[in-house]
Amino acid sequence: MPNNPFVNLFGRSPVGPIQRHMTKAHECTTQLVPFIDALMAEDWVEAERIQQRISSLEREADQMKKDIRVNLPNSLFLSVPRSDLLELLSVQDKVANRAKDIAGLMLGRKMKIHPDVQPAFRRFVERSVEAATQALRAMDELSELMETSFAGREVKLVEKLIDELEHIEHDTDEMQIKLRAELYKREAVLPPVDVMFTYQIIEWIGDVADRAERVGNRLGILMAR
Repeated sequence: MPNNPFVNLFGRSPVGPIQRHMTKAHECTTQLVPFIDALMAEDWVEAERIQQRISSLEREADQMKKDIRVNLPNSLFLSVPRSDLLELLSVQDKVANRAKDIAGLMLGRKMKIHPDVQPAFRRFVERSVEAATQALRAMDELSELMETSFAGREVKLVEKLIDELEHIEHDTDEMQIKLRAELYKREAVLPPVDVMFTYQIIEWIGDVADRAERVGNRLGILMAR
């Protein structure tokens, strides 16, 4: 039997590899919590080990994305537009990309978070990672959605998952505002360059949740077609 790259990658469904890609992106993102713990403890050896793990997972996700793009069949063989699946794939990949950016910058600068801010900062990271977890839960239902032609109880379930994802993302917005306010109070006693990069990191951590929400939004678009 000839070697068929489509069959090798996708098997019976084009959805499986896209779901596995989201699983990889999520795995990359979850590493941010232990990374932040190591960084706050100023355990730079452990922080570097986790940062390398994040980079490795991001590269794996990127390779998966490339393989899917090359082998995804055209829309004639799919129940949804090929362009929609590719856009969903791209949004998922950006979740992993941002996790890599955060770890790379924080380790590269050996960034320190003010002790008074650390508890709120860690909760912010955890909540942003929870957004990626919720996006994965929603994506895990995509196979069932396609099997039911985006109808019935499965749609209601996914809509509920997406609504919760939006709630989580809104929480991170509120947490981001409060963190910025706490950092502003301490600007006078912190090195200006450190302050600038901390604001940048706060924004990027919020991006993790924002990009995870976009995964849910793209899934919602698929259901609406």
